[in-house]
Amino acid sequence: MRRIVITGQGTINALGRDVPETLEAMREGRSGIGDLEFQDVERLSIRIGAQIKGYEPEASFNRQQIALYDRFTQFTLLAAREAIGQAGLGFSGELATRSGVVLGTSGGGMNTLDENYRTVYEDGKNRVHPFVVPKLMNNAAASHVSMEWNLKGPSFTVATACASSNHAMGQAMQMIRSGMADVMITGGSEAMLCFGGIKAWEGLRVMSKDACRPFSANRNGMVQGEGAAVFVFEDYEHARARGAEILAEVVGFSMTSDAADIVMPSKQGASRAIVGAMRDAGLNPEDVGYVNAHGTGTTANDKTECAAVADAFGHHADDLMISSTKSMHGHLIGGTGAVELLACIMALREGVIAPTIGYEEPDPECALDVVPNVARDVRVNAVLSNAFAFGGLNAVLALRTI
Repeated sequence: MRRIVITGQGTINALGRDVPETLEAMREGRSGIGDLEFQDVERLSIRIGAQIKGYEPEASFNRQQIALYDRFTQFTLLAAREAIGQAGLGFSGELATRSGVVLGTSGGGMNTLDENYRTVYEDGKNRVHPFVVPKLMNNAAASHVSMEWNLKGPSFTVATACASSNHAMGQAMQMIRSGMADVMITGGSEAMLCFGGIKAWEGLRVMSKDACRPFSANRNGMVQGEGAAVFVFEDYEHARARGAEILAEVVGFSMTSDAADIVMPSKQGASRAIVGAMRDAGLNPEDVGYVNAHGTGTTANDKTECAAVADAFGHHADDLMISSTKSMHGHLIGGTGAVELLACIMALREGVIAPTIGYEEPDPECALDVVPNVARDVRVNAVLSNAFAFGGLNAVLALRTI
């Protein structure tokens, strides 16, 4: 089978406007969570989130583009610019037809929806902008990435709630592995921090009003974030032939369905996904040094995930490091797995394990090494990234050094 490597990465999120800023914040254990700032926030009971403060679209896009790009699309394009710039690729001729885009999102153009519902229902206007549909559709970001970089191969969007990015990146990996493409731009984005986005999530009663504390006994819910992370996945031989810098190798992917409950997670489904990713990668449990957890900070997710990790890794679970970076950048829903992959690459390249910040009280149901509060300098050769979504949809990626 063809090997798949990562040759570029880019991001914008509450921790930083690019990859270096984001990784610095992760190393420092700095939180990007704070008070939300948008219209009607005072009508919400949840008023915190990992929001990208001071973001000005005009600094990166012209007026015509802003009229066509929802916030989630803007974030995607900014992250893609950094990733493709680092990879040093230009797409023309045969490479353009052998390159594509697979991105994950859950809410898509939620800001556009929110703005136009307000226009019609609250302001009483009878017309909306003609670009509302192409602006809010979930595939908008993938389409604009394909157009900006002339990517003429397989291009589509995956929407599987909180597992969207991992599912997207897994599909990108499999397309290169199968020979369908040589290069895939992949990752995910989300921009649901608006009145309608938060109001909907309030109804689930899974949101914290003060902080995200994954695995801590006093955790009280998740905190939403926004942003994007995009990667260049490339056939290893293609990357080597052009002398590209290789950040990591993507060696395994697995996806499972709990087929049980629309919101409650299943230990068995998550465990099967973890085991499947290791099997696909040809890794033994002892080969894996770090797991970036789904780790939402909800009671149900964290204890179920820890039980799944213990089940999948057996005795090695006691020696495994597992952390949730959502404690810093928040839960980006469909974009979260992409931002979390940055921490996995940092672990492999720099030997820095991002911490689980906000950890205050041990929980006997989460009795693993959760790297509490302070980053750790430890060399690892293989890592996993977990994503477990509402609907019982699980997706796990495996990466290693090369």
